[in-house]
Amino acid sequence: MSDLNDGYQIVSVPGILNWIFLLVIFSVITVIGNHMGYKHPIAESLIGMGILSLIALLGAWMERYFPLKIPSLFYTIIIGITLALPIMPTSDIVIYYVSEVEIISIVTVFLAYVGIGMGNRWREIKSLDWKALIVTMLIISTMYIGSGIVAQLF
Repeated sequence: MSDLNDGYQIVSVPGILNWIFLLVIFSVITVIGNHMGYKHPIAESLIGMGILSLIALLGAWMERYFPLKIPSLFYTIIIGITLALPIMPTSDIVIYYVSEVEIISIVTVFLAYVGIGMGNRWREIKSLDWKALIVTMLIISTMYIGSGIVAQLF
């Protein structure tokens, strides 16, 4: 297969297909967890994850295509907000189907993926200084306490 030079870096067609493959696997696992844990309909959850995956894929593509050095997260947020704006014809569809996907279902699959990724780099993690362990524990504790405070407020 040929390579695509998008001005940011060379992205191979197999690389793009790999992104799509991973998003499909991620979406299916999320939909299964979403159905089992929250009883949302599978078809509607799958459409919601499809919308979210397309937005994420488009954001990642825009990061590489546009000449600005802006992270793909920024593009993804802008696309999502734009599609959900009340003045957009896509608003009702996007909001309905995306609301059928619980955020905790997405986060659970994402954290499992991160855990697997960290497990593959265990030698690198073990070689870190003890100060990195303290910083990591402080960050995790702060995020945990902060999340608990936000959950109690809202």
